[in-house]
Amino acid sequence: VRTKGSLSSKTAQLMVFKLLAAARKWRRLKGQNQLPKLIAGARFLDGIQVIETKPQSAA
Repeated sequence: VRTKGSLSSKTAQLMVFKLLAAARKWRRLKGQNQLPKLIAGARFLDGIQVIETKPQSAA
């Protein structure tokens, strides 16, 4: 696929440099076993799952 003038060798080199520079800041995801819970909508606070409970009134 050809693009019209948007990807010269200089811009491609710049894009690769920026991608590699950004990759240095990426962190590896720890707790891969928690990923299905995260996708399902569970909330986590500092790596610990937050279980929301309904408030109970004392009568």
